[in-house]
Amino acid sequence: MLELARVMKARAYAPYSRFAVGAVVRGESGRLYGGCNVENAAYPQSSCAEAAAITALVAGGERRVTEALVLAGGPDLVTPCGGCRQRLREFASDATSIHLCGEGEVRTLTLGELLPLSFGPRHLGQNPDQ
Repeated sequence: MLELARVMKARAYAPYSRFAVGAVVRGESGRLYGGCNVENAAYPQSSCAEAAAITALVAGGERRVTEALVLAGGPDLVTPCGGCRQRLREFASDATSIHLCGEGEVRTLTLGELLPLSFGPRHLGQNPDQ
C-alpha cells in the first residue's frame, strides 16, 4: 500500500498548495486502488486523494473499503480531512484500519477513532454492518 501511495503522491497536481497527497484503499477483493489530490485555481473544485481512491474503488466494481492509507510530505502525520472521513465512512466500518504515513512515521487508527459517533449508511437502513 505504501509503495502505491508514494506513486500516487508523486502524481499529485498541487501547484497552489504544493502539498501533495497520495492515498490507497483496499477493496474486499484485496485489490488496491490509488488516488492523488488534484487542485484547481477555484479551490472548492479540488479533489482529495482519498476521494480519488474511493472513486477508483467504485469504478473498479467494489463497494467496501477494508483498509486505507494516507501519505503526505513533511514531518507530521496527515489525517484525512473531515469530508474524506465521511467519504470513507460510506464504504468502511468503524473498525476499518486507516494508516497515516509521514516521512518515516506510520500510525494506524480505526475509522471510528478518526470519526467518532459517525453518521453512516446504517442510520438510513442500509448496510447494517457499517
